[in-house]
Amino acid sequence: MVLNPSAPTNPSIPSVILVGVDFGLPHFDADLEELGQLAQTAGFAVAERVTCKRRAPDPALFVGTGKADEIKLLAQSTGASEVLFDQALSPAQQRNLERTLGLPVNDRTLLILQIFAQRARSHEGKLQVELARLQYLSTRLVRRWSHLERQSGGIGMRGGPGETQIELDRRMINDAVKRTKERLEKVKKQRATQRRQRERRDAFTISLVGYTNAGKSSIFNGLVKARAYAADQLFATLDTTTRQLYLGEAGRPVSLSDTVGFIRDLPHGLVDAFAATLQEATDADLLLHVVDASNPAHTEQIASVMGVLKDIGADQVPQILVFNKLDAMDPATVPQVLCDAMELDGQSVPRIHVSAQTGAGLADLRHLLAERVLAKKAGPDPDTAGKFSGFESLAP
Repeated sequence: MVLNPSAPTNPSIPSVILVGVDFGLPHFDADLEELGQLAQTAGFAVAERVTCKRRAPDPALFVGTGKADEIKLLAQSTGASEVLFDQALSPAQQRNLERTLGLPVNDRTLLILQIFAQRARSHEGKLQVELARLQYLSTRLVRRWSHLERQSGGIGMRGGPGETQIELDRRMINDAVKRTKERLEKVKKQRATQRRQRERRDAFTISLVGYTNAGKSSIFNGLVKARAYAADQLFATLDTTTRQLYLGEAGRPVSLSDTVGFIRDLPHGLVDAFAATLQEATDADLLLHVVDASNPAHTEQIASVMGVLKDIGADQVPQILVFNKLDAMDPATVPQVLCDAMELDGQSVPRIHVSAQTGAGLADLRHLLAERVLAKKAGPDPDTAGKFSGFESLAP
């Protein structure tokens, strides 16, 4: 089934065909909207979108022979230069698809890696992206060297030049992975030293987390009056930015960090590679979980973020849900009460609606943060959770 044909208007931009397979899972993106945003962020123009339904992936071609032939004809008619799959492909499936289609075939994982490579600016960020890329490529050697001939084995024979090249390449990648991990370990030690210094100063640390493009950087800028890069695109922020936020009601500053955005099916290699950056969230006293309230799929996005937080061991850090983009919500869905509570993983979590674009609700958010800082200074109080000091009456 072909969705929303839209031929690229700029011939200089490489065009791609997007492919998604519905296996009956609840989070399937039938319009391939997010994959399209990822492709555009990476610098591609979307030529066509193709979806199909299957009970299970085809072991050889993922989509099956008939659908693969359909995609090949579509690529020929549109002049597409590449095919992107919304799901992860095995090395064998990727190799077989490229042979069948006669075009480069990549999956969601490599697309995200490509975007991260384009956006990383800091030394740490570049190291993390390089590690994830090397780990991904190490599983693709069979595809990359399939053009080299292989000799049959026999007495006194150990294999042909293809096998030798694969072994050499694997050794080179493993050496590069080892060097990159060692350099990242130094970065982790530096961060650990900085965290110990903050602990000695009794610093209160807050980390912004959330699905990509939920508006974390905009809220960060609105709270600390900073100029961190913010744009209406996926993964606008990759490197952690930390600033001091003075809370007048608490009479002290706190440390506020803006972290990389999460996404559905975030490659595990990236979770591992970005452990040093995401450690800011693990060690925080409080997480501001930013949600795009105007997105119909925000419930699934919250679940995706919680999944990554569990992977990095940050799911037990106290949270405040910040439902952003109040100005972009359908007027019929705008809540009468801007601050309430929401059940998250069986616990009641404070929730506040704000708009980073207009500034609505940011003053109330600062007030809520000041309450948390004062509560920590006064000591743990099991009855504090769920109290909002009159916030229940706030209305838009």
